Amino acid sequence: MIYRFWGGVLALLLLRALPAGAQSPQTRPLQRALAQATTDTSRVLLLADLAATYRYSRFDSVQWYAQRGLVLARRIGYSKGEGRCLSRMAILLGERGNLPQALRVDLQALRLNQASHDTEGTARTLNQTGLLYFALDDYRPALQYFFQALHLYEQARTRDTSQLISVITNLGASYEGLHRYDSAAFFLNQAWAFTARSRSVHQSCWGNPAPYVLREIGLLQLAQGHREAALSFYRRSARASLPENDQRSASRAYQYIAELYQARRQTDSSIYYARKALALARPLPFVVGVMRNSTLLTQAFEARRQPDSTLHYMRVMLTAQDSLHNPRRIKQLDAIGFAEQQRLQELETERARLTEQLRTAALLTGLGGLLLVSLLLWRNNRQQQRANRELRELHEQVSQQARELTAQRDSLARTLRELKIAQSQLVLREKMASLGELMAGVAHEIQNPVNCVRKFAAISVELCEDVRQELSRLTLPPHEQEIVDEMLQNLGQNQTKIMHHGQRAESIVRGMLEYSQEGSGPRQVTDLNVLAEEYLRLTYHDLRAKNRYFNAALLLRLDPTMERANVVRQDIGRALVGVFSAALQAVQHRQAEADEDYVPQVELSTQYTASQLEIRVQDNGPGLSPEALATLFQRFPAGPDASLGLALSHDLITKGHGGMLSAASQPGRGTQYTITLPVAAL
Repeated sequence: MIYRFWGGVLALLLLRALPAGAQSPQTRPLQRALAQATTDTSRVLLLADLAATYRYSRFDSVQWYAQRGLVLARRIGYSKGEGRCLSRMAILLGERGNLPQALRVDLQALRLNQASHDTEGTARTLNQTGLLYFALDDYRPALQYFFQALHLYEQARTRDTSQLISVITNLGASYEGLHRYDSAAFFLNQAWAFTARSRSVHQSCWGNPAPYVLREIGLLQLAQGHREAALSFYRRSARASLPENDQRSASRAYQYIAELYQARRQTDSSIYYARKALALARPLPFVVGVMRNSTLLTQAFEARRQPDSTLHYMRVMLTAQDSLHNPRRIKQLDAIGFAEQQRLQELETERARLTEQLRTAALLTGLGGLLLVSLLLWRNNRQQQRANRELRELHEQVSQQARELTAQRDSLARTLRELKIAQSQLVLREKMASLGELMAGVAHEIQNPVNCVRKFAAISVELCEDVRQELSRLTLPPHEQEIVDEMLQNLGQNQTKIMHHGQRAESIVRGMLEYSQEGSGPRQVTDLNVLAEEYLRLTYHDLRAKNRYFNAALLLRLDPTMERANVVRQDIGRALVGVFSAALQAVQHRQAEADEDYVPQVELSTQYTASQLEIRVQDNGPGLSPEALATLFQRFPAGPDASLGLALSHDLITKGHGGMLSAASQPGRGTQYTITLPVAAL
């Protein structure tokens, strides 16, 4: 009863002595709960939570509530409350720039949190310790503390998600500082998703983390070059800080807006927002914000050649900079961190030593008991002991034989599976080899008759021309001369068609021979730009050797950033020859049918992206019909001018290199072939 009476009196005194000024929406409910608290432990925890509500709006109130909670916790011997109140005081020291003292108090609070098994308090203190290293741009130790805090928050499964969101945001901000933007985006998007759907962030003593999350997303957008998006997120952060009376977040948002305007050389806007940010940071005092904004104003007024304003803000900047980055304090911070690491190492060593001692003692105790039992059994029944020993040996032998038999069975089963797989592969290879030999034999057998047909057709055309010349010397009646000319003309056309179709049959035979070729060469690091240009010119000159009247314009648009690829040069060359031949034959065919204004063109272009390499071949030939395009890459495609070259190219690209070969065509405008090779497969 006496403790309850004095506890109520203390609560009333605290409420009367409450500091005036700005407060967060969570302050009033906690004050009412403090007035109604019936135990000292509850009062200590409520005082710690009240201190947290003023962390970004009134630092003196943080000190006031945390100090009184600490005094009460020490008086009643409440280590959990003492750890939480010390953690709140460490927040105040860190914001005012005394990082060594803040780290010292955080480590003291961490030991109390762990001793009292306060999971939530331990997680909060680890989060604060990480923020101290984050303030010095030392992101790797900060990430270690943040991940420890995240693990504890996930274990605790508390309904207050505000601190969990804060830790996830800190992880994203740390990865952003390390320029690992994918990881930063992952954690920041996760933090914003939690903030948007959480129903408890407005009830937490730590307030709504939305201003912080929005500000860090804006920084990520700026780092990725999206200035307008970054400015939008900064403004949203400033608006979100107003209901929470989060002056620190508002100051940071105005600071980033000012820095963005400075980068745009909009000096007036930069000075306006920097002054707003400094006006919010100095009364707290938020030392990092004071230093950043005074630096910004110093540079702005120096550029304007206003020495008075420059000197004023330079003094403010130097004072804040000395407070935050004083070399003596940095050394103290390193010494404290090193001492803490040594302490943790000593604790781990001591824990390992005690564990080893306990294990040794347990082992000795067990051995002593076994020895006593063994002596008793030997004295009472030595024969039975001998029989049991022999039985154990026999059991061990049987178990060993069973294990060996099991291992042999598993080995035999594995060998059988491997043999079946090898057998199926050998059968498949034999079938493919037989098929290739059959195709090669058929192609060779067909090739000779086809060559004879073409040869005799060409001779017949020449003979028709000779007969026509001989008949022109003779005098025939006009109607007989007309009949003879018509017959010779029809005979010449028939021979020309025989030659044309014989040529097509020869191309199919050549493709079958190419299909029957076995194996593939080794992969080599190759410059695809050089390889494609070389094969384009070789294919063009080969076609010109067959038709000296053919000319075409070769247009090259090669990507200079194209990386060297690990490919089979021979296979890629064969695939390119098939595509180039199709494009050049298309423009040659159109040139034979078009008027004199037509200029044959074949364009070769390459492009490199992060995931693939592309080679495009565009011709301005007659184009392909939808029916011909549908069967273009089949082994026996439709159309009078089709061949096996594109089918072979398709197989070499898709099956040999895991890429793609596609074609798009518009009748009358030409055809575009696209070869795509994935970077990961190369």
